[in-house]
Amino acid sequence: MKLSRLLLFVVAVSFNVLAMPKTEIEHLLNYVSSTHCQYERNGDMHSGQEAVEHIKKKYDYYDEEIETAEDFIEYSATKSTLSGAHYKIHCEGQAPTTSRVWLLAELARYRKSRD
Repeated sequence: MKLSRLLLFVVAVSFNVLAMPKTEIEHLLNYVSSTHCQYERNGDMHSGQEAVEHIKKKYDYYDEEIETAEDFIEYSATKSTLSGAHYKIHCEGQAPTTSRVWLLAELARYRKSRD
């Protein structure tokens, strides 16, 4: 009986560990989509919703390499694959920042809120 409980616990924990990156990635996609900030990509400004469309395409392309939310940020939402230029975030009243820094800060806030 104890072995059955242990196996059930291991399966439950494994499922939660596997589900966590997907939940975090979905949160980040919603965060970008709902932002009032502008997403600069290769010199062009985009709304959050436009940025998400592009990020999702890259996410689908790099899906097999992405195991964590940090991987998602690095592969899908940090810089142009073609030009190598880093994406920037422009929020009213704030200095522009890279999308990497912006998204990692939101990921840290999200994780802290779940503790």
